[in-house]
Amino acid sequence: MLSLVFLSGCSSIPNSLSPVLVEKVADANAWEMTGKIAITVPNDKLSSNLYWLHSTSSDELTLTTMLGIQVLSLTQKEGKARLIVNGETYEDSNAQALLLRVTGWTLPIDSLPLWITGQLSPTDIIKTKDNQNRPLHVMTKTNPTWTINYLRWQQQQGTELPRLLTLNNSDVKIKIQINQWQALAPSDNINQLHHINQAKSTP
Repeated sequence: MLSLVFLSGCSSIPNSLSPVLVEKVADANAWEMTGKIAITVPNDKLSSNLYWLHSTSSDELTLTTMLGIQVLSLTQKEGKARLIVNGETYEDSNAQALLLRVTGWTLPIDSLPLWITGQLSPTDIIKTKDNQNRPLHVMTKTNPTWTINYLRWQQQQGTELPRLLTLNNSDVKIKIQINQWQALAPSDNINQLHHINQAKSTP
């Protein structure tokens, strides 16, 4: 399965969410991104593009073939995880455990939304920083222990986030490139703010 080569899926933003600009990545309660991922495990490796839609309450990760056929879809919401791969559906209470059980991939799904946007959990340890005081090498206190290396940064939608990073533990090496990133917010909130601003500008 790891031998398959994927091209990122193009999922549409739900009507409940709309693009917004934020000054810091941490200000985004939801976001979507497209990029590339390479996973190396003992005796096998995967190179793919990816699409990720993340919010505080759910995650949707989609992979498709080069012909646009969905091969893998992983969703997690309200304590329920669903994995669709090669036309088969699997369910569990945890996306990370489900992915490991079905594919054998040890991927830190719960922590990745923080790491790929340059944020850290309270238990992560910054070993070194770059000359702009950004994390360069980070180590986790989790089991297994992960090492995160930030190789390149970029500006996206007015804010700074990683462009290229690697994650390693004793069995897995992951390389992620973020090509496009967009902060999202509930559409109702944006509409309310728009109406308020219109009212203020009306003589």
